Amino acid sequence: MTDFWTHCGYHLLARDGAGRLRVTDDFLRAYLVRPELAPVPQSCPAERALHEALMASPRREVPQAELEAIADQDVRENYRVFLRFRARLLSAETLEASYLALFREPNVSVPPLFVRQLTQIILRNILEGTAEALQVRAAELFFRPQKIRLEEGRAMAADLETVELYATTGGFGSLGELLVQSRTPVRTVELDVLSEESAFAYWERDERFDTVLPLGPSQPGARALARVMERWVEHFHGVRVRIRPLGRIEDEHWRWHVGLDAEASGILNDLYRGVEVEERRLERLLCLFQLEFDNPADMLAPVAGRPVYLGLAMDQGEVLRMKPQNLLVNLPLARRV
Repeated sequence: MTDFWTHCGYHLLARDGAGRLRVTDDFLRAYLVRPELAPVPQSCPAERALHEALMASPRREVPQAELEAIADQDVRENYRVFLRFRARLLSAETLEASYLALFREPNVSVPPLFVRQLTQIILRNILEGTAEALQVRAAELFFRPQKIRLEEGRAMAADLETVELYATTGGFGSLGELLVQSRTPVRTVELDVLSEESAFAYWERDERFDTVLPLGPSQPGARALARVMERWVEHFHGVRVRIRPLGRIEDEHWRWHVGLDAEASGILNDLYRGVEVEERRLERLLCLFQLEFDNPADMLAPVAGRPVYLGLAMDQGEVLRMKPQNLLVNLPLARRV
């Protein structure tokens, strides 16, 4: 098995007997060495003392007076954010339980950066032991927005941050940025499109986020994404589902659907209600999936045995922002974890 995403924080956590993740002191320390909290030469003595104390004992209580003694207002607020996040992590038995609790509240109070990191870490745990590079690349959609390009009936998904980086620097860092600003031509960089035959190349660049995943009913990326979603649902809820890409929904008894992002939710809601959807908006719907439960008893009684339809769409800016939590909180489950 090839290791991957080695810098995401997964290896700092412990696994329990059920394969769930438990917070460790080293995992908490990793947040303390982030630029937002690590002391700098200008840090005051109170800030340095608090940081040193937390590094020695990451779970220690922090009195309000210790926070107020920090001179820099931004640093004080950064510590408050970290301490609230730490409290949330430590209040649940596992990282997965803490993650689920986030989305059962009216408003998500954790910074998006932390949410994305938790998503990546949990996926790293779920995918432990897999040798499917396409599945690992497909899992990136769960926590990294994708820039979409439509090409010959396929939706080509490339990492948005990487695309923007190459657009501003040509892939040459600060030098490239200067060249772009001066309108000096730079080398055009083509991101590699992954296929079932070339997917092995992903292992050498898993944290560069510079490969393209083809999506669509007959594309390997869609099939790989379906497998990851199956494992995502089973890991959190303990139920087995089968998901397959779909060309279109042809079901007179359509009963349940889940949009995997805000755009898809709106489109599917309108289609379900019989509202006419203009062609340009419908073209944003990149992927449809049909989800079926292995055991209908795991479903709410009124829809037991019926398929659940899933949709994935890009927004007007051709960006896909998947919300994997929708697949956890919006399924018609008979029993909630």
